[in-house]
Amino acid sequence: MSAAAPSEPLLHVVLYQPDIPQNAGNIGRSCVAVGAKLWFVRPLGFRLDDRYLRRAGMDYWEHVDWEVADDWQQLTERLAGRRMWLLTKFAARPVWEADFEPGDVLVFGSETRGLPDKLREQHSAHCIKLPMRESIRSLNLASTANTVMYEAVRQFGGL
Repeated sequence: MSAAAPSEPLLHVVLYQPDIPQNAGNIGRSCVAVGAKLWFVRPLGFRLDDRYLRRAGMDYWEHVDWEVADDWQQLTERLAGRRMWLLTKFAARPVWEADFEPGDVLVFGSETRGLPDKLREQHSAHCIKLPMRESIRSLNLASTANTVMYEAVRQFGGL
């Protein structure tokens, strides 16, 4: 569990069943930079103990406000009442058409599987994407998360 956050997080960033610790490390660093809370939804493709965190280059981990949820239901209970934006390449709406607000939840799927169809269907009105050319299968998770976090912060004038 994380150290106590000084105030309410600007955003909540959810990694749904992430696979790659280096991406989690990069996203954690960006969360510290913008004042976001990082959430992990199990199962994870890596361990969160010190050895694995160091391997991922996360020597600043004590500054990350983070929490782990055992499953989607537990996450939604903990974040009840907050608006969720699901990032998926299958969305029709680009990220800059979203109207972000402080406290929003940004949900990113695993690097190998993305988000399950069921979640995308349940939240279809809030599925957004970073546009890319058809020749690209996907973007790096950390790059996508960083871009979306900063677009959200830009929109509502955070930091």
